[in-house]
Amino acid sequence: MSDVIRISEIFGPTIQGEGALIGVPTVFVRTGGCDYRCVWCDSLHAVDSDYRRDWAPMSAGAVMDEVRRLSGGQPLTVTLSGGNPAIQPLGDLIALGRAEGYGFAMETQGSVARDWFAQLEMLVLSPKPPSSEMQTDWALLQDCIDAARGAPTVLKIVVFDEADFAYARDVAARHPELPVYLQPGNHTPPPADQADAVVDLAGIECRMRWLVDRVIADHWHAARVLPQLHVMLWGNKRGV
Repeated sequence: MSDVIRISEIFGPTIQGEGALIGVPTVFVRTGGCDYRCVWCDSLHAVDSDYRRDWAPMSAGAVMDEVRRLSGGQPLTVTLSGGNPAIQPLGDLIALGRAEGYGFAMETQGSVARDWFAQLEMLVLSPKPPSSEMQTDWALLQDCIDAARGAPTVLKIVVFDEADFAYARDVAARHPELPVYLQPGNHTPPPADQADAVVDLAGIECRMRWLVDRVIADHWHAARVLPQLHVMLWGNKRGV
């Protein structure tokens, strides 16, 4: 268990603010580093190499010690996020936590597959739509689905506009076996000093209403449309 994990922040317990586990109490382990550079990224402090000096190199045991401290030793869901947590060696951490009753969920764009995906309680694949200015490698996304080997896997897609909606439809058609969660995009970048960000809640609510109407008009009744609950409650403040 000597692999070093680059950690941007560990915080909680709080609630999961989006997707299939929205509202579930969780401790967040946010890793540093990402192979994408989405133009609307809301977690640049865990993505951009300019913040590398702030990422702590930690062993799986040290991360688990902090998770245990924050949770008071009560086994909770641990959410692995980033950046792209799939580029970090998280297999030992998951094994340690599961031995103590902790469950692990992870969100990734689906660009890197790992065999330890099969040990997750929830794999959230969030391929990035056209508004991100990133390109989806469909073969790599399939590799991630295959790596999960039956572990609960869902799609979560951010939608800003009609092009993103069409992309979400395409992803869902390629993988009809996976539940689909949609959320309206959030343009507001996080503040560098961790102070409260002024979030355009009115704009997000408008996109949410448009997205609901668009899904219903398209008779896409299998899709679930959810907000980013944490943004509604705390804006883009880090560590909540």
